[in-house]
Amino acid sequence: MDKGKPSPMKGIFFRGSLIGAIITVPSLVAFFVSWMITQDKFTSMIVGVVVHFIGMGFTLKLSKKLFKPKID
Repeated sequence: MDKGKPSPMKGIFFRGSLIGAIITVPSLVAFFVSWMITQDKFTSMIVGVVVHFIGMGFTLKLSKKLFKPKID
């Protein structure tokens, strides 16, 4: 492997990790904040799931921009 060229796997790993964080972090924050406010795990779970699916919809659009195939 040429030392001057960066590995494409590092870029893919970074982009995938970024998308995973964008999906996971807001849903966990929403779950724990709503749990602290309501003291009800079931309601907090519903809030977390709703935020999770909103995040998944957002990252679907983002992933289409991040993972465009490069035409050589």
